[in-house]
Amino acid sequence: MAVVACHCLACQKRSGSPFGEAAYWPHAEVLIEGEAKQFDRPTDLGGVFSQFFCPDCGTTVYMRGTKNPTMPGVPIGLFDDAHSMQPIRSVWEERRHAWVEIPTSVQRFARARID
Repeated sequence: MAVVACHCLACQKRSGSPFGEAAYWPHAEVLIEGEAKQFDRPTDLGGVFSQFFCPDCGTTVYMRGTKNPTMPGVPIGLFDDAHSMQPIRSVWEERRHAWVEIPTSVQRFARARID
């Protein structure tokens, strides 16, 4: 599992906060049940980022990008033990609000992580 904090404008708009965060696992380790609606948006690197949300309440329940299609992300706010999850990576820091610090990040990227 890798927890990532993203400061891009799309994540800010999706989450309604200064950044979005998600825990990413290999697809084989994630069980997704129930109906979800899909919203696709283009990324700045030419890919597609898909968000899947509950059709009843609108909560984002998972996401997936074309860069790592076998690694779905789940917003950490959906977990009962979310406080134990800390971002190890912070991306799109050039869009980060000046007052936001992610002290647990060991990897920082001005934009998206390329590899």
